[in-house]
Amino acid sequence: MPDLPLFAFDNSFAREMQGFFVEWQGDKVPEPQVLRLNRGLAEQLGLDADALMGAGAVLAGAEVPAGAQPLAMAYAGHQFGGFSPQLGDGRALLLGEILDKQGKRFDLHLKGSGRTPFSRGGDGKAVLGPVLREYLFGEAMAALGIATTRALAAVTTGEQIMRDGPQQGAVLARIAASHLRVGTFQFFAARGELDRVRQLADYAIARHFPQVATSDAPYLRLFEAVVDAQAALVAKWALVGFVHGVMNTDNTSISGETIDYGPCAFIDAYDPAKVFSSIDRNGRYAYGNQPAVLHWNLSKLAETLIDLVNPADGDAAIAVLTQALHRFPVLYEQYWLAGMRAKLGLQGEVPEDLALAQDLLHAAEGQGVDFTGLFRDLAEVQRGDEVGVFAAPSVFGDWLLRYKARLVLGAAGADAMDAVNPVYILRNHLVEAALADAARGDMAAFDRLLAVVVRPFEVQAGAEAYAAPAPAEFGAHVTYCGT
Repeated sequence: MPDLPLFAFDNSFAREMQGFFVEWQGDKVPEPQVLRLNRGLAEQLGLDADALMGAGAVLAGAEVPAGAQPLAMAYAGHQFGGFSPQLGDGRALLLGEILDKQGKRFDLHLKGSGRTPFSRGGDGKAVLGPVLREYLFGEAMAALGIATTRALAAVTTGEQIMRDGPQQGAVLARIAASHLRVGTFQFFAARGELDRVRQLADYAIARHFPQVATSDAPYLRLFEAVVDAQAALVAKWALVGFVHGVMNTDNTSISGETIDYGPCAFIDAYDPAKVFSSIDRNGRYAYGNQPAVLHWNLSKLAETLIDLVNPADGDAAIAVLTQALHRFPVLYEQYWLAGMRAKLGLQGEVPEDLALAQDLLHAAEGQGVDFTGLFRDLAEVQRGDEVGVFAAPSVFGDWLLRYKARLVLGAAGADAMDAVNPVYILRNHLVEAALADAARGDMAAFDRLLAVVVRPFEVQAGAEAYAAPAPAEFGAHVTYCGT
């Protein structure tokens, strides 16, 4: 009986989007080994996990499996507000597209597979720490119910890559709904290639928003759908205290997924100005700025669609796109407030709910109160047991009286709160410790941390340390755009 192929590819982007990529192959590497395989995700995708464990060369990009059409995608982007007309996959390849058991299409993408024509002088490689960081964050976010790319595998290459000294080379094989970005539209719009922009918009509609295809204004409806998806996404980030760290337009996905984890982290104490990226010196991508930045990024997408929305009247196109863009803050607040009502255990809708939610955060700011633990403690208030910051007179005293009065009007109950308020997030000190151990060849801390955070809402015996914020001696946490 012949061996079955690893993947049943159906490569629509390679088939339909000539001119949007460069066909390319990954570098040969001396000793590719699958370090960690996401068996649960492999099962969801209908893949043979045991076969994948022996496919390190394929998952590193060093061998091309049957049916694959590896390519490096072209895109541009605003990076920290400055426009770069050509970026592209400088250290990554789209290996191909696969369909899961429900027929849903996913990209299989290799990050760190070597230089491409878009590398801009870089070596195209990745090292183990950033690969494992993205693995952890993708799985943690997925477990929290947040749209995200996910790791299928982390593969070591047997190379030593220079990053402040020699580090172990690695490749991340990740799964995404697609790798279409705001920057993909910008690449062709900046060149005045309207036909390409239209082709890309049609492909995005067919792949992600087929419901708008028959509209009398499909390109406007596409923009509205992206605005809605991104408003929902960034609201979910805020609700769990996630900071992406590098929200450039080339890191803003058309599908509404979290993509390109780099200098990312979760906040411990509530702080709207919190920044983790070593290069974000002006706080552009601070925790509290993320909705405004996304709004700005979407304005850049709108600019690329003007001639599609109304080829005969640019002013009219700008007017309707601007109207759609101005819906973003409204949608964001709706999604955020709905999420906060759930986190606070409020049933029904009362006009004062927005102020109640905002005032809780205002009270927490500057107090050193753990953001994640705050909401778990609040569930105990509904159980009649005031604990943590609610146990003694404090800045939360007046707020707590208002909260109890609101519960009289409708309460979802403590169990419902526990179902949406995580016990465990990726604590920064634990991530750094796990990655440091992994660099020394010890994966035990990584495996334990991953096992805890993929069950974020369930209290786990012996996992108390995973629910605690960083100790004072950990100091300020800084992350880097690792490659």
